[in-house]
Amino acid sequence: MQKRSFEDLVSLMTTLRGPNGCPWDRKQTLPDLKPYVIEEAYEVVDAIDRDDRTSLAEEVGDMLLEAVFIAEVTREEGTFDIYDSITAVHDKLVRRHPHVFADAQANDADEVLVNWEKLKNEERKSENKSLMAGVPQSMPALLKASRLTEKASRVGFDWRRTEDVFAKLDEELAEVHEAIASGDAAKVHDELGDLLFTIANIARKLNVNPEEALQSTNRKFTRRFESMERAVREQERNLDQLSLEEMDALWNDAKAAERG
Repeated sequence: MQKRSFEDLVSLMTTLRGPNGCPWDRKQTLPDLKPYVIEEAYEVVDAIDRDDRTSLAEEVGDMLLEAVFIAEVTREEGTFDIYDSITAVHDKLVRRHPHVFADAQANDADEVLVNWEKLKNEERKSENKSLMAGVPQSMPALLKASRLTEKASRVGFDWRRTEDVFAKLDEELAEVHEAIASGDAAKVHDELGDLLFTIANIARKLNVNPEEALQSTNRKFTRRFESMERAVREQERNLDQLSLEEMDALWNDAKAAERG
């Protein structure tokens, strides 16, 4: 199979968006492309989780296509093209790696992160931006909570001990119970948010990615539920015909089967 170059992809997108190209591609706007960007990023992550290199190669291409697609739209409007984006990220990487391209020192990955954050802070100060400005508004909420508190921790705004966060967890859980007892739906909403935020903090203190941890549990739940469904089908019944106790028994069977 002939390997294509990056320029081939850029040229292809220009053709698709051109007068004799594809009506669907020509119709797309930047807001139209947002869900595809998110979808392709998740599909890359999914291929990594499945350790499927064949799928990963294809999904990386799809994600790259979205970047080229966006840059073609902005090239047409006269703001920037894909090579401006490449130049921006290239220059930023050189600037933030002085231990590679200049005379700074970084003996391990932790020092690299510290230096990186210092350089980002200097850039933000010159642009009068908040420390939190680099966290995307559209990031999944649990992951975003982890990133927000991680950034705050890098300037010393953090719990001193993990145990202190567990004490906060107990406090937040008690406040959820109080909100439920009050019957105030808005208060319940707020307190549940505080509880989840604290859980994300605990995950960060334990060096666990909360988004990945929850996704792992989602997959585990799905596997066990599907096992229950298979067991019920073998009985020529449906899950909604079972009592909760019967479903609990099947759930425990599925858990036991996984543990071997």
